[in-house]
Amino acid sequence: MLAALLVLAVAVLVLLRTQAQPRIVSNATAPARAVSPASIAPQAGASGSLGDAGQDLAWTDFHGIQLPVSAHDGPRGTRSGLAWGFTDTPRGALLAAINIGVRTAALWGPDIYQPTITYEVTGPDAAALLKADSGDYAALRAAANVPAGQPAGRGYAVEAAYRFTAWSASAATLDVVTEGPGSGGTTVLAVTRIEVLWQHGDWRLVAPPRGDWVNAAASISSLTGYTTFPGEG
Repeated sequence: MLAALLVLAVAVLVLLRTQAQPRIVSNATAPARAVSPASIAPQAGASGSLGDAGQDLAWTDFHGIQLPVSAHDGPRGTRSGLAWGFTDTPRGALLAAINIGVRTAALWGPDIYQPTITYEVTGPDAAALLKADSGDYAALRAAANVPAGQPAGRGYAVEAAYRFTAWSASAATLDVVTEGPGSGGTTVLAVTRIEVLWQHGDWRLVAPPRGDWVNAAASISSLTGYTTFPGEG
């Protein structure tokens, strides 16, 4: 699984797994409402609009990957491996899903994935995700021949697009598309389904089923049906 994903090098949130059909089960106390096509149309108030959630963002480098950020919607803090401080808006949910999700990858080392999963990931499979990362990092570190605790490599994926599948002020579910180099010089696309919950004044990411992002991702052939990120990088 590790080798297959490293060749794929596409899904920012599946940096250490191959792709499969996405599915995440919500444990939100209040169910998110389903999103209809009409509700995705741009509305007034950019950060509060599903259609405009990916607009007016800046991009910052994270170990080779450009991550979206917003002075208003977050993250307001990035320290000790963590990213926190997101607004309870569609844009805040989108930024949290990507910025927290990326940091769960074993590739970056325990100084990043351990605090991220411990403090910013919730759900019944969080412990399984942490255990899987520990095993994955040991294998990656050995292959890269880097000192213990150091990142085992850099990311080569690009955030391409997103789509909300459900939204409420307490829970959101998104499909995030990333692209990256495949074999033979091709470009490949993968979509990862991510759920975030509003808890204790910030968004928390729900761990993927059985602690494995392979269970939350799928390969796709085009960006049709998704909203692209303008001006990425």
